[in-house]
Amino acid sequence: QVQLVESGGGLVQAGGSLRLSCAASERTFSGYTLGWFRQAPGKEREFVAGISWSGDSTEYADSVKGRFTASRNNAKNTAYLQMDSLKPEDTAVYYCAAHIRTFQSVSRTRTDFASWGQGTQVTVSS
Repeated sequence: QVQLVESGGGLVQAGGSLRLSCAASERTFSGYTLGWFRQAPGKEREFVAGISWSGDSTEYADSVKGRFTASRNNAKNTAYLQMDSLKPEDTAVYYCAAHIRTFQSVSRTRTDFASWGQGTQVTVSS
């Protein structure tokens, strides 16, 4: 499994943008499908976006579709979540996670992911 570190969170006004990064030190990063999840206070951790190990396939939660874009650069062992048109309801701690097995299709199921980053706080003010 890989070790993941998120960065890029912060405070932004509604309508603004942020780009989150998820970096891994292992070269095996390129074999892992990734998921982006978020957890707001008092709520369950929820799926936001997923990207396949090759980067060819992505999926998004309905709440972020058209506003968020997942990508990855396997040569840099880094994945990204570009978040545009942010809303106050996007406020949460955002996590990236690696699938429990290599070379899998995109998953929205939290229990399919074994390695989690420490999370990065995103706060959107109205």
